[in-house]
Amino acid sequence: MTDLTHLTIAEARDRLHAKDISAIELTDAYLGAIDAANETFNAYVAVTHDKAREMAKASDERLAAGKGGALEGIPLGIKDLFATEGVHTQAASHVLDGFKPRYESTVTANLWADGAVMLGKLNMDEFAMGSSNETSYYGPVKNPWRAKGSNVDLVPGGSSGGSAAAVSAFLCAGATATDTGGSIRQPAAFTGTVGIKPTYGRCSRWGTVAFASSLDQAGPITRDVRDAAIMLKSMASVDAKDTTSVDRPVPDYETALGQSVKGMKIGIPKEYRVDGMPEEIEALWQKGIAWLKDAGAEIVDISLPHTKYALPAYYIVAPAEASSNLARYDGVRYGLRVPGKDIIDMYEKTRAAGFGREVKRRIMIGTYVLSAGYYDAYYVQAQKVRTLIKKDFEDVFHAGVDAILTPATPSAAFGIADQDMAADPVKMYLNDIFTVTVNMAGLPGIAVPAGLDGKGLPLGLQLIGRPFEEETLFRASHVIEQAAGRFEPEKWW
Repeated sequence: MTDLTHLTIAEARDRLHAKDISAIELTDAYLGAIDAANETFNAYVAVTHDKAREMAKASDERLAAGKGGALEGIPLGIKDLFATEGVHTQAASHVLDGFKPRYESTVTANLWADGAVMLGKLNMDEFAMGSSNETSYYGPVKNPWRAKGSNVDLVPGGSSGGSAAAVSAFLCAGATATDTGGSIRQPAAFTGTVGIKPTYGRCSRWGTVAFASSLDQAGPITRDVRDAAIMLKSMASVDAKDTTSVDRPVPDYETALGQSVKGMKIGIPKEYRVDGMPEEIEALWQKGIAWLKDAGAEIVDISLPHTKYALPAYYIVAPAEASSNLARYDGVRYGLRVPGKDIIDMYEKTRAAGFGREVKRRIMIGTYVLSAGYYDAYYVQAQKVRTLIKKDFEDVFHAGVDAILTPATPSAAFGIADQDMAADPVKMYLNDIFTVTVNMAGLPGIAVPAGLDGKGLPLGLQLIGRPFEEETLFRASHVIEQAAGRFEPEKWW
């Protein structure tokens, strides 16, 4: 019998409905795996044993009565950015010490309504600011993958590093994640998992700790494309509490899998061939092109001329929104409070102690670009560039392109405490070079594992789609997955 934790969501769902296994058995298998391995990976910052078993028991009762939901009895990990009622929700930051919300985020409420089981809260970069999961107050997460013949610990990517590592190491069946500039797709690529950032507005942001409100979007990280389709169907919804969520029906994404891509036009942007890109990434890209071509898709060269301005514009827009969103953490109503001689002193001491280095850096950048005298020069310019980036994509889609194929990351996972990265924040920011344009334009993007590099580490390809055409991405990424096969880390823990 397969180890229960190695079942995909689709396989577990079918076996639960067939009464081959119970939700309690499945949940206990995952809790056992977490208890055995979490000290190694640091993927979970809180494990909800009692709540998980209680939810699994309720799932078994519903399944017995023939009333099982779409995710009935499926154990999931939840990124620490989503508010979970009565459970640790701190965005992996010291400033939110002890915070347990009295409400549930819309995304997690949707999952529980469909019968999912919560295993616990997953580690992440503090306030989702980072590309390596090293900025967390709870310390770095380790990637379950290691280079061949090496015992060097690697980063799982960020900010959803806990989500990606937990899925890859079989510590949950799937996980929620968020993506502001690549925080779902980059960790998925680094861990051999599938991650989709849906169109902006497809999932409600209500009850999710805000980083950059015009860029943040929730999505799933899973072990294969089918599981991502199943999870996104449950996560997505319109929400009266989030005016940026879009009121349109949520399709059954799973039905898109296996549909032909014959006649589909796939664009290859020349601007994504960046200087110094490893040959392995280029070779992988060519493989992806060949797989889609063999499946009947038409490959066309395209240009997205404003791509080169995306990263600098992103690092103005995102910190500006962060500096205004994070102003609410003042030590008055909840979280950390460091006493001071007066209220201003208390604010200053609380924020100095509560925020980590990367968060402070981005708040300062954001406050600077929004300040009088610089607002027009930086923030307004960045918003104009954003409009041009969006128009580049619109022109390409208008010309009949159905999806765009690019690499997901410029390299495979790098080492924890990599000196080059630590010394140069810009080098770290370059990890998002292939992903930020998608957030700037509000488009859907999926990262799918496509191969291993020379050291045996996973590499991913990214597909970018038209707004609200996630089905197209599931269809095309399923073709890549079928051709590339699935990847699992060799167990060393």
